[in-house]
Amino acid sequence: MRGDDQPTVCVIGLGYIGLPTAAVIARTGMRVHGVDVSSEVVDTINRGEIHIEEVDLDGLVQGVVQRGFLKASTEVASSDVFVIAVPTPFEKDGSHTPDISYVLAAAEEVAKVLKSGDTIILESTSPVKTTEKIRDSIAAKRPDLAMPGLSEGTPDVAIAYCPERVLPGRILEELINNDRSIGGITPRCARKALAFYKRFVRGACVTTDARSAEMTKLVENAYRDVNIAFANELSMISDAMQLDVWEVIKLANRHPRVNILQPGPGVGGHCIAVDPWFIVNGAPDESPLIRTARQVNDGKIHHVIAQAQALVKSNPDAKIACLGLAFKANIDDLRESPARLVASTLAREHRERIHIVEPYIADLPLELKGTGARLCDIDTAIEECEVMIVLVDHDLFKSVPLAERADKQVYDTRGIWPDQP
Repeated sequence: MRGDDQPTVCVIGLGYIGLPTAAVIARTGMRVHGVDVSSEVVDTINRGEIHIEEVDLDGLVQGVVQRGFLKASTEVASSDVFVIAVPTPFEKDGSHTPDISYVLAAAEEVAKVLKSGDTIILESTSPVKTTEKIRDSIAAKRPDLAMPGLSEGTPDVAIAYCPERVLPGRILEELINNDRSIGGITPRCARKALAFYKRFVRGACVTTDARSAEMTKLVENAYRDVNIAFANELSMISDAMQLDVWEVIKLANRHPRVNILQPGPGVGGHCIAVDPWFIVNGAPDESPLIRTARQVNDGKIHHVIAQAQALVKSNPDAKIACLGLAFKANIDDLRESPARLVASTLAREHRERIHIVEPYIADLPLELKGTGARLCDIDTAIEECEVMIVLVDHDLFKSVPLAERADKQVYDTRGIWPDQP
């Protein structure tokens, strides 16, 4: 890249973060090469279509693909900037140990085409020191290139960490307007990444070191998890004391310095339900509060299952509607969803009695297939089901008036129907 020329960009991982990021970058006129391991995802994007649900993303992707600013492939291509946005799940051994193998595999592919002057940016939520592990992995593959922090003088490439801070359903808006923490392995790396993000981010871009940026992302989600845990624990206490938790929270929040969150059936999604464990894994003896919050929120799921089972068994001939499978309102993302676990647990035992209402999916997830449970719309559920279990606060569910549910047995884990008798 020379002068004021637009850099070419390679975005690796075209999921819930990678695809919107690639599209937003492409909208500025930068040519973006998107990479995904799924040939089906690649083909879908190259047709100008999308494989995820996100507000306004379909039109944006269609436009940048048609204008030739975004194309997808299963192979990494030579570029000026590489953005890694691949999953960082847990290890498959059942522990809460972070698995960064996808990140390191992406780095190895980048190493094959890397040239002097390039910038590599990790966006995947990762344990502290992951950015340095990327650097070390690339250094082992490319001894011909001087790496930041390892070589004397000016390094040949820049490596930085810059996590997203977006809310599903508002991703396109927040990718542009939210502030960014940009952590470089060296200050020079941070400055190079800063120059790239300022091409499409309106929010403040604050530079720091890579480890601090990695920890910042984890802390943000752990903070939210701890606050949700307080609300969820309060809801279980209220159940034990036969109190209306929604009324208690409403009244407590009238205090000028109290802002208790709303409880739910647990915590889902790939961020809040996962990231706090990365901190616990990194400092297990120093993180009892964060660990306990995770256990409280996971425990709330089992509390909801027990409450729902009791309601179902007290209505032995009734049909049951489980309202929602997504991990939060008005999206199609089912990852780590407590609603999904509740519904599948009920379906395995009560089979054909269970009706699933999830307006953002067209087919049931694998664990619900073969159970006898069926997917239906909200009107069918209202007509056929005597028991309704609210698991997600979709706007569609909030719109159901009291007249259509007054005769139902309701377990409302989201507090969307305060007028329910």
